[in-house]
Amino acid sequence: MEFVGAMLIQIGIFTILATSFNLIIGYGGLMSIAHPIFFALGAYGSGLITQATGIPVPVGIAFGMMLATLASIAVALPSLRVSGDYLVIASIGFQLGLLQIIKNSDWSGGPGGLTNIPPMMATVGPAAIWSYVAIVGIAAIFTILIVRWLVSGDYGRAITAMRDDEEAFRGLGHDAVSLKLALFAIGSGLAGLAGGLYGHYFLFVTPEQFEILYSAAMLTMVVVGGIRTIWGPALGAVLLQFMPQAINFLKLPSSVTGPLQGILFTGLVLVFLFLRPRGLLGRALGARVVQEDDPTEAPLK
Repeated sequence: MEFVGAMLIQIGIFTILATSFNLIIGYGGLMSIAHPIFFALGAYGSGLITQATGIPVPVGIAFGMMLATLASIAVALPSLRVSGDYLVIASIGFQLGLLQIIKNSDWSGGPGGLTNIPPMMATVGPAAIWSYVAIVGIAAIFTILIVRWLVSGDYGRAITAMRDDEEAFRGLGHDAVSLKLALFAIGSGLAGLAGGLYGHYFLFVTPEQFEILYSAAMLTMVVVGGIRTIWGPALGAVLLQFMPQAINFLKLPSSVTGPLQGILFTGLVLVFLFLRPRGLLGRALGARVVQEDDPTEAPLK
């Protein structure tokens, strides 16, 4: 039962990551691969401040979210003012640069990672695991509801208009940069929430857990489940958590397992983009959207 609880916790954490990434890349149309580094900022920021000050873990997680949000603004603001395409370059540079700092710094534990992160639960055992399952589940539902609220109503229509025709959106007197920046900051802050929950469950984090490979994993969850759908990323998170477990049953060497997972993630993205671009949930939701004219789950163009 502890294995099942651990799997549910990981599914919940990756649901938060995939849903927040969907807000940025799906609804916002912003190309970025730096989502894992905001995940890392949440984990390292919360772990370090709770270690140093002894503040309650929820406060530390809130600090990690704030750190990820502020970092995302610092990365996105200069590039979005020039062109949205520069966000890709800025995100790559920020991802690689910060990972090198983490790997070569004493305060972060260096390449060995940050250990002795304070646990959220004072007790250990099955009861603590299932309590954490409930906490992560609530956080995942909160993330889904936040995204649903953001992309519905007038604000959702503004997001759709900005994504589909930015020039027309600007021509109507709207500020596209501010809207993009808000979406990027909110999505990155939610990634920081996932990082804090991750760190205080596993009690250690290493730089390798936040490499660019995880961008491919998150993109796969979004595309397979259904980009620009509310529940698609959650479905993708469930499926993509079970696939590595299936690979592990093959008993392959670690030198083969890592590249194989990378090939699997990128391969699934390509297959779905060509054969089913709306994802597993996209078609049914898209049909309903056409009838209801609801931008919260708009089909792909």
